[in-house]
Amino acid sequence: MMVPVRCFTCGNVVGEHWEEFKARTREAEDPEDPEMVLDELGVERHCCRRMLVSHKDLVDIVAPYQ
Repeated sequence: MMVPVRCFTCGNVVGEHWEEFKARTREAEDPEDPEMVLDELGVERHCCRRMLVSHKDLVDIVAPYQ
């Protein structure tokens, strides 16, 4: 899986928040609002928030066979 490690724009480390963000917004039975999750995780910069919200895991689509 490709995890966004750093923000492309400012270089801040965003990888440390990825697993929790993904678990709470995409994989949960009752997904939370991404804006609220990012606020709770302390991600304040718009560019870093965009990195997390817009990231799409393509590994399962590109290489479906394990």
